[in-house]
Amino acid sequence: MSTDAWIAVGVIGAVFFFLATGRHAPHQILLAGLAVLLVGGIAEPAAAFAGFGNTGLITVAVLFVVAGGLRQTGALAYFVQRALGRPKSASLARVRLVPPVVLGSAFLNNTPVVAMLVPVVMDWCKTVGIRPSKLLLPLSYTAILGGLCTLIGTSTNLVVDGLLRAEGLEGMGLFDIAWVGVPCAVIGISYLLVASGILLPDRTIDLAQPEDPRQYTVEMAVSATGPLVGKSIEEAGLRHLPGLYLMEIHRGSQLLAMVSPTERLEAEDHLVFVGVVSSILDVQRIPGLEPATRQVFKLDSHRAERIFAEAVVSRTCPLVGQTIREGRFRTKYDAVVIAVSRGGERVPGRIGDIKVLAGDALLLEALPAFVEEQRNSRDFYLVSRLDGEGPPTTAQAPIALAILVGMIVIVTTGLLSMLQAAFVAAAAMLLTRCCSEEIAQKSVDWPLLLAIGAAFGLGSALESTGAAGAVADLLLAQAGTNPLLALVMIYGTTMLLTELVTNNAAAIIVFPIALSTAAGLDVNHMPFVVAVMIAASSSFATPLGYQTNLMVYGPGGYRLSDFLKMGIPMNLLMWTVTCTLAPVVWPF
Repeated sequence: MSTDAWIAVGVIGAVFFFLATGRHAPHQILLAGLAVLLVGGIAEPAAAFAGFGNTGLITVAVLFVVAGGLRQTGALAYFVQRALGRPKSASLARVRLVPPVVLGSAFLNNTPVVAMLVPVVMDWCKTVGIRPSKLLLPLSYTAILGGLCTLIGTSTNLVVDGLLRAEGLEGMGLFDIAWVGVPCAVIGISYLLVASGILLPDRTIDLAQPEDPRQYTVEMAVSATGPLVGKSIEEAGLRHLPGLYLMEIHRGSQLLAMVSPTERLEAEDHLVFVGVVSSILDVQRIPGLEPATRQVFKLDSHRAERIFAEAVVSRTCPLVGQTIREGRFRTKYDAVVIAVSRGGERVPGRIGDIKVLAGDALLLEALPAFVEEQRNSRDFYLVSRLDGEGPPTTAQAPIALAILVGMIVIVTTGLLSMLQAAFVAAAAMLLTRCCSEEIAQKSVDWPLLLAIGAAFGLGSALESTGAAGAVADLLLAQAGTNPLLALVMIYGTTMLLTELVTNNAAAIIVFPIALSTAAGLDVNHMPFVVAVMIAASSSFATPLGYQTNLMVYGPGGYRLSDFLKMGIPMNLLMWTVTCTLAPVVWPF
């Protein structure tokens, strides 16, 4: 290898070392490695930054906006509640997670599937009290395995098929790879479900709510047309909400205190919760619950344009001594009180009947202008905007779901590419106000995009310097004239490269070597092509080899060692299954 190739290998090794230590954010390490190669002249600027314009990366970025619309409308929460349920353990949670992820990844590129499901699983973990480290890596692995089942399940399959056709050879049908991909998925998922409980870490940040002296009281109403009517408190998932306590239910003139978990919810029930501010905001997004105060729906602006804010009542505020209903807060301030906190103590009674006192903290739904207008007002000691998402636009939930289904149908039928369909869906989310522009901007995970773009650049450097090709030639030289041994070496070489560079780059590097090997041995090329397809897509041992691994690396609190422990056995299983079945389906 050339000096540049050795330097590129050394930089990649250093990147792996620092990723293993877990002391710095992945995107910082990856960008630092790319910077070293760029400054050292090892990587050309055009090649180093080409990854940031990669269609896969852009697709992921746009899908964050789509996911933002699904989150703001509460559609994702509805999906969590209906499809994933409330499992009692991490093992059951993984079982519930597998079917929708496999199905989605088989017929929709697995990368956007994971991009959209990471926030879903994070919210789900928070609700059911399971650490994300127990579910996010299985999410990535399951999506990879699902992508092996069809030609469109992963971009690598399409890339290899395109290379095959470019050589003048017959391409593959939609389900041709399923003969090997489906057995790989079944065996891989079986291993995953068994090994996850033993090998997955439990080191991510605690999902418990931090201590907060402010205990807010909020009142929510059960929507007559929502999914909670007729369900018990336990079935509705309202019993073990983190940082939140269901204090009482008002049913007409009847007051139900000390609510039993078996109590059935009825339409228009008013539920009084007590909890910290972050939990109060979370309960606003539960499908089937809506603010009990109808004043929220009388504000002139659309809910997508509003924010949550806190205001502490001063002694000179005209509301002091009056109930919230009597004070006509909406008329005076163009904002609505949705929760009240008083000296860290629970405030008894319904929101509208609470008498306002100086020092009370009010949680408000208002326009962004409210904060600026009232910041220096004598009516409040302090006015501040709450970080995070604003009020949910639950009325648009059916529209958001329709946009998502439409995107999937368009991609599956081939009317538009994944990137084009994602742009159409994101635009539809914004135009229908399922997602505000502000939420769209906040939904994009910029550190993740930087990490993916930098990983493309590092892979490009290995390829352009000849380091990747040298490694491939060295390994394949050991194969000799045995076609099965050659197939094993082709798979192993592709598997190694895909862990070091991107999956598509690994496939592109090994594909011509695979064809020439088959021609030299005078055997059928298809087992070798399928081996390249499966091996390039089956990156389990490192976070760098596949985009979905990078997506879960940070949120799951993982280290490189976690991928090695779970991924190396998975790689060996896929290696064995593919090299056993491919020659059977496509004989040499």
